Amino acid sequence: MDKLQPKVRASSLDFLKLLRENNNREWFNEHKDEFLEQQKLIETFADGLLTELNVHDSIETPSGKKSLHRIYKDTRFSKEKIPYKTNWSGSFTRATKKRRGGYYFHIEPGNTFIGGGFQAPDAQDLKRIREDISADPIPLRNILASKSFTETFGILKGEQLKTTPKGFDASDEAIDLLRFKQFRLVKKFTDQEVLAPSFVKEAGLVFKNMRPFFDYMSEVLTTDINGLDL
Repeated sequence: MDKLQPKVRASSLDFLKLLRENNNREWFNEHKDEFLEQQKLIETFADGLLTELNVHDSIETPSGKKSLHRIYKDTRFSKEKIPYKTNWSGSFTRATKKRRGGYYFHIEPGNTFIGGGFQAPDAQDLKRIREDISADPIPLRNILASKSFTETFGILKGEQLKTTPKGFDASDEAIDLLRFKQFRLVKKFTDQEVLAPSFVKEAGLVFKNMRPFFDYMSEVLTTDINGLDL
């Protein structure tokens, strides 16, 4: 088996299935070597994703290994006290403050997706985004209606207010966009698609198709009304 090939292996999904059925520390410790072996394979896949990203963007995250999230769960504030996540995941940070938005991958049997966007924008950023959308929603609507966006992501996702955001009018023509509190772009994949050798390139294309949205948001968040750097 060529372990250097940046692809998701069936063994990596199989390990997660077993972990889901045996989510306890005793089982995990007995299978620690297997976990480390599968994690290494996922690191190689993440390296491949990073290579794809760097073709069209500048990424601060230095390696696939550095992108990976820990498999250990923080159970302090969780009702479900299982100690381990049952997915592989990781995220990549864009380089420099002028490039806003983040990339994310989540690999889980039956629930794999490639995502990105703004999971928890702070109050100042959210206000700036809403003000820009209210002033002229056409640029964002054009992005969300573009063929590459709709065919990849369908619609913009994320938590929304049920009421009108403070400081804005309920009759605003962009009220549907102003209610967003987070901005998420998500593309799901079947297990069969995940295990295909082409998955790393397909995932890379999903990331690439986020760029018009990221470029719009980056300009809004890093320049003033005259286009000058903040």
